Amino acid sequence: MKRRDTIKTLLVGTLAGGAAGTTLQSCESEPIAEHVTGLTIGRTPFERERDKKLLNMQFFTDSEFDILARLCDIILPATDTAGSATEAEVPAFINFMSNDVESFQIPLRGGLAWVNTQALTRFGKGFTEITDTQQLEIVDDIAYPGKEPEGMKVGVSFFNRLRDMTMTGYYTSKIGIKDLGYKGNIPNVWDGVPQDVLDKHGMSYDPEWLAKCVDQSKRNDKAEWDDKGNLLT
Repeated sequence: MKRRDTIKTLLVGTLAGGAAGTTLQSCESEPIAEHVTGLTIGRTPFERERDKKLLNMQFFTDSEFDILARLCDIILPATDTAGSATEAEVPAFINFMSNDVESFQIPLRGGLAWVNTQALTRFGKGFTEITDTQQLEIVDDIAYPGKEPEGMKVGVSFFNRLRDMTMTGYYTSKIGIKDLGYKGNIPNVWDGVPQDVLDKHGMSYDPEWLAKCVDQSKRNDKAEWDDKGNLLT
């Protein structure tokens, strides 16, 4: 099973119970505002103002954001049927969360610096300047907890956090939800209590009530009631 399919399977079970050069201007776009705040739905005026402020704050430097974007796309690249993490504006989501939760800031900034230092030490260039193969070599060393080479625990801790935030950002975006195929609660067709159950308990429907309430041809009609609470339609 592919990694993305594994993630989707886990997330669907829970529900049932860009490019590296992306800039932070995307933080101000409507999709990200919907993504991280739900816009005005269920938000107080104070919360809406606070969300707007956080959306327009740049926590990461441009170079840090470029590294972040590349790592997010390594975690969740584009497929034939779904966009990448940057297409879902996950880096901007992580920027928002970093502004919102102060405890995220040092681990994320330190982790990005750690990754960039690894690239400089191994290949003599910054992370966004080395080849895809070289980038994956660094990521492979920190992507599998318990199997990392000696001295990589700091990188593993960072990458675990980033992977969790990337998946959270992606699979709460429009692109991610579409990729899951999750449709939410959908009403089914109810045609009343089965006849054998009614017979067992000596019960039956009033024909007039049955015609009004169980006729599926009228399932989209708006119910109307008289002043005494009797169902008319």
